Amino acid sequence: MKARTLAATLLGVASLGACAQQAVSQQTSAGGYAPGFGPNPSLPAPEHSLIPTVHIAKAEGWPQGARPTPAAGLAVTAYASGLDHPRWLYVLPNGDVLVAESNKPGNAPKESGVKAKVQGLVMKRAGAGVESPNKIILLRGLKADGSAETRSVFAENLNSPFGMTLVGNDLYVANADALWRFPYKTGETVLSGKGTKVMDLPAGINHHWTKNVAASPDGRKLYVTVGSNSNVAENGMEAEQGRAAIWEVDIASGKSRIFASGLRNPNGLAFQPQSKLLWAAVNERDELGNDLVPDYITSVKDGAFYGWPYSYYGQHVDTRVKPPRPEMVAKAIAPDYALGAHTASLGLAFYDANLMPQFRNGALVGQHGSWNRKPYSGYKLIFVPFADGKPSGPPQDVLTGFVSKDEKAYGRPVGVAVDKQGAILLADDVGNTVWRITPSTK
Repeated sequence: MKARTLAATLLGVASLGACAQQAVSQQTSAGGYAPGFGPNPSLPAPEHSLIPTVHIAKAEGWPQGARPTPAAGLAVTAYASGLDHPRWLYVLPNGDVLVAESNKPGNAPKESGVKAKVQGLVMKRAGAGVESPNKIILLRGLKADGSAETRSVFAENLNSPFGMTLVGNDLYVANADALWRFPYKTGETVLSGKGTKVMDLPAGINHHWTKNVAASPDGRKLYVTVGSNSNVAENGMEAEQGRAAIWEVDIASGKSRIFASGLRNPNGLAFQPQSKLLWAAVNERDELGNDLVPDYITSVKDGAFYGWPYSYYGQHVDTRVKPPRPEMVAKAIAPDYALGAHTASLGLAFYDANLMPQFRNGALVGQHGSWNRKPYSGYKLIFVPFADGKPSGPPQDVLTGFVSKDEKAYGRPVGVAVDKQGAILLADDVGNTVWRITPSTK
């Protein structure tokens, strides 16, 4: 079958029999968790098919005056709208908010084959086909209507920037192909100093291009995410060198090493306030059925192997990977908490403020939303409660309503942050908005 014909067939499958349903509801089962969620998720048998499920909420953007739906007791306003594909957020100590406007690098080598062509069409329909703006925007202040007082271009001419973190007077920015360091002075609205490359990062085809960076609480180490170059190593393991991993960089010496591996596509990085441990939000593999494999958040253990590509969720063997590596499967450890299959859980922030004490110490997760599951999953901001440094209950919806009744994607949640006042910020790369969540005054 020719690529164009197969693409048309797959996109047709996406529209046939579509159920007028938003993100999948998290109906609870025994123990209070929906299937595919929680510390011990129930996992079905894998399904294999020639044509994978393609079910896409077409990117539409927010109609005039529309906004997401906050949970009871909360309110949401647009902190900044009319942005250009905002992906990630970082709050500086003085309260300024940095927004990475970014997308997949346009100069990266293209994947070949029918599947890659179809995926390109899928991503375009889902709103991910826009050219990368390659900018960081600075938002400052707060008007009476809840929007930012000022907006300025903080940095430009970057290469698909994503993660950002400040250590002392150095701002680190993770581009798609390298980690950079820039001098920063408190309060400046333009990053004027010349950058220095800290290290190259695996790039190339960039099946997963997003690179995040976070600093340890003591400011001595950096942690950098690098996603895999494929779904399940179909391009060969040579193409995966240094990928599907979290790197550790010693700031003083500049030396780097792989801190943890077997993480298919780690995105969000944050240190849990009580335990002080590093946690990550990870996207798992596709094409094993609607309900496999759950994305997850997990504490990241030094030297640990989390299974990709040889196994998933611990030691569940993925028989598609050839040759098999039973010795690697035997080393694989299970993650801490499942977030549902194909939810595309990207953003991760722990709430450490006082404005909304119901979220204290728990994890806020931005779920970008599925493109290969029926019904849809994700497309929301959720909260995972923690106690004593560990997840302590089922996830709770914080912000929903990103998919319309006629299955249009008004927005897609990505990065999450907590601002200086304790409000929750959420980047929406289809709605081109940064949303701000506060307690309701009604």
